[in-house]
Amino acid sequence: MLLRAAAIVSPAIDASSPWKQQQQQHYGLKKGISTDKCSVGVAAGYMKSKRGVGKHCVRAAVGGQGQPTAALTGVIFEPFLEVQNELTQVSLSFSESLARQKFSESCEVALNEQINVEYNVSYIYHALFAYFDRDNVALPGFAKYFKDASDEERGHAEKLMKYQNIRGGKVKLQSILLPTLMEFDNAQKGEALYSMELALSLEKLTNQKLLNLHAVAQEANDGQMTDFIEGNFLTEQVEAIKKVSEYVSQLRRIGRGHAVWHFDQMLLNGGDVAAA
Repeated sequence: MLLRAAAIVSPAIDASSPWKQQQQQHYGLKKGISTDKCSVGVAAGYMKSKRGVGKHCVRAAVGGQGQPTAALTGVIFEPFLEVQNELTQVSLSFSESLARQKFSESCEVALNEQINVEYNVSYIYHALFAYFDRDNVALPGFAKYFKDASDEERGHAEKLMKYQNIRGGKVKLQSILLPTLMEFDNAQKGEALYSMELALSLEKLTNQKLLNLHAVAQEANDGQMTDFIEGNFLTEQVEAIKKVSEYVSQLRRIGRGHAVWHFDQMLLNGGDVAAA
């Protein structure tokens, strides 16, 4: 709606009437301000159009003091007609969301799928944490890294669940797949490099799934959802891919053996290289 005049109107009343003079004195209204078919007052004016539809009329004008008035601008404000469609769509059922607006079923389904992706990735990271925390593996830095990664992915799932509820969708959790591997040692690469390469592939997979989710939101013309995905996930995801890629390159460079212990200490100390 377009509202250009800050005037509140009332039905036309003679400016010389006692009531009008009292209102002008109380609200500081000048007699020189008048309206075309509506006079400035303190209450909203309600009038019937030729079609019999009730309307509020706001018309600003200049003049007065015996001078002819000239309209500055005008607008017909029809608030009840504008919200009528929305009002008829408000559900009376307690099982339906009242907050849902322009949120397509395709977006709702895609969000639930992404929630499942985040939980599955978190599950694999948790398995990696358990492996490196064993006494016969004893790499606490890797254990800490994968525990934090698992918590982060679960946090992403919860954030998506929260957003689903905000938009009026329904969260439908799906099955979490059993990890095909619980032993992450590799005779050729070693457990450190192999697990970090696995982490890199998981981060790229998550990023691709998020891009697919973004595409679904774009196709549905859901600007709010695309903004949510861009602001909360996409930048963070490409930064994570860059970080894990560097870890893979470093582990490939140092090979297996004593250098892995130093790398583990770096992860344990939050990125600080351990003393030799």
